[in-house]
Amino acid sequence: MNPENQVTSQQRRPDWAALVIAAVLVAMAAVVFFDVARLNETTGYSQVGPATVPHWIAYVLVGLGIWTVFAAFRRDFPERERQEFGPVVWVVAGLVAQMVLIRPLGFSIATGALFGLAAAGFGARRIWISIPVGIVICLGIYWLFAVVLQLSLPAGPLEHLIH
Repeated sequence: MNPENQVTSQQRRPDWAALVIAAVLVAMAAVVFFDVARLNETTGYSQVGPATVPHWIAYVLVGLGIWTVFAAFRRDFPERERQEFGPVVWVVAGLVAQMVLIRPLGFSIATGALFGLAAAGFGARRIWISIPVGIVICLGIYWLFAVVLQLSLPAGPLEHLIH
């Protein structure tokens, strides 16, 4: 088999990652359609009700899924770089830490841990500095939301100091 035929047959294969993305888009649309079907359609005097925007979002997701399928078969996507899993693990660890810590320790400490671990994922090597900096920033955010805007965020020991 000559090299030209080999390249042509390789180009005819679909981009499998793009097909997976298309399936996820259509699945997300199905979830939105399912949730919207449970809403009561109370439009009143207007043609716009609580289900109007979610319906359009679901239609757009289906359209994007179809478009992605065509692009996958045309191989219109750029060549992907090799995936680095180390940074992804740091960020996921930060998200898990926030979920585990938010109830017992409050918003500031939990989100500060997320900040520090995500910073490590993006290349910050002094995590012992990143986490306290994140806690201070998040304590300021907590003060803004809870005290100034009077919105409810999970309070922990640090948050009780400023209330």
